[in-house]
Amino acid sequence: MKKINDIYNCPYDIEINDIKINSKEIKPGDLFVCTKGVNTDRHDFIDEAIDNGASFLIVKKDGNYRVPYIKVDDPNKELYSLSAKFYNYPDQKLKLIGITGTDGKTTTATIIRDLLGSDICGYIGTNGIEGKKISDTSSNTTPECHLIYKYLYLFSCEDLKYVSMETSSEAFYRKRLEPFKFDIGILTNVTEDHLNIHKTIDNYINSKKQLFRQLKDRGTAVLNRDDKYYKDFKDLSRNVLTYGKSKKADLIIENFYEDSDYTKIIFKYKNREYEVLSPLLGEFNVYNLSAAILCLIVLGFSFEDIISRISNISTPSGRCEFLNFNQKYKVVLDYAHTPNGLNNILNYLNKIKRNRIITVVGSAGGREKEKRSKMGEVVLEKSDIVIFTMDDPRNEDPKDIIKEMINDREGCYEIIVDREEAIKYALEHAKKEDIILIAGKGRDNYMAIGDKYIPYCDYDVIKKYFNQ
Repeated sequence: MKKINDIYNCPYDIEINDIKINSKEIKPGDLFVCTKGVNTDRHDFIDEAIDNGASFLIVKKDGNYRVPYIKVDDPNKELYSLSAKFYNYPDQKLKLIGITGTDGKTTTATIIRDLLGSDICGYIGTNGIEGKKISDTSSNTTPECHLIYKYLYLFSCEDLKYVSMETSSEAFYRKRLEPFKFDIGILTNVTEDHLNIHKTIDNYINSKKQLFRQLKDRGTAVLNRDDKYYKDFKDLSRNVLTYGKSKKADLIIENFYEDSDYTKIIFKYKNREYEVLSPLLGEFNVYNLSAAILCLIVLGFSFEDIISRISNISTPSGRCEFLNFNQKYKVVLDYAHTPNGLNNILNYLNKIKRNRIITVVGSAGGREKEKRSKMGEVVLEKSDIVIFTMDDPRNEDPKDIIKEMINDREGCYEIIVDREEAIKYALEHAKKEDIILIAGKGRDNYMAIGDKYIPYCDYDVIKKYFNQ
């Protein structure tokens, strides 16, 4: 809480409780910043903000407003410096670890927090905000800039030292992360995604490169040496460490052995081999763990110390999450919503399967259509039965999306548009030792239909089924 004249050289002795850019979220005593969004100009919502209690405005346009204001050239950029001052520059008190990539951001960010410990490391990402005692939800993988400052401030108040943060390509594109400098930047992988926003793969890659352009002078890039686009990133930082199966990697994945309960991995680092038992499942998680290990090495931890911490790792909610309701078959909840993500999880499940794989899957509306057919191809090829359903259709007809996914292919599949009914159908028709993969939404708590976010969660549907 600060006064306006603590932040600006001005005569306004007005106390500010918080900074907001959404007029609907305004509470008495808040400051409303009239930023410009993709489709909105917040100047249009000034009256609503004031009605809800805004006591001060940051604007670009002069006006006969009912509360005092300061006029600036660019409210969007002003939001950066305003938030930094209001929250006492918390980013300078913490080591920032940024994780970008098409798949694996949430898991890698969570592994890093588990390895470092929740007593010294906070998390910001798809699964929300987590500190020592702070817990909050987030509507974006990477929140708006002023919210990041707020969470960093709260983390600093808890005496945390590190923050493991998912940094999405869209966040860089929308300039939510522009004011932040990172100590470590991690690249998991790059496959085509979010082209509805970026239009081309080159634009998409360029947005992900921004993380490494925003490394501190002594910052370190941790890169997947096996990734197709590795070369696009390797020269963006002076300090680079790599992981992968490549013998040129700094951390080499020599071999790994998959089981239904654990993965045994043989790593090679500085000409010495290390055997690791990981509670994480699947080859993709071998890569995620590798990135996390290198992150801790950069922070000064020994390999032996890191190995001793691996038992602390928990499976992130909705990421290759095996659900146990004492059923006769396996139920797996996974966030996979790209061709690569589906390919990875299904490759793993095919290695451990004893009977059939039944996949429940859809594709989001209002997003790139190019991946739908590829997703359909992967699930039809690698599943015994596919149940096509809705997944955040937004303003599209889910039947049209499903048609694009199937793309006239033959195979063993059902179309059940209602997602809850599709999941129930899979659960009712599963046989002993089948694996049901419910893909696409993980533990999301909404279904985007039209312009509304309807309360919905795959896990709740499954739990309700078994409780009945």
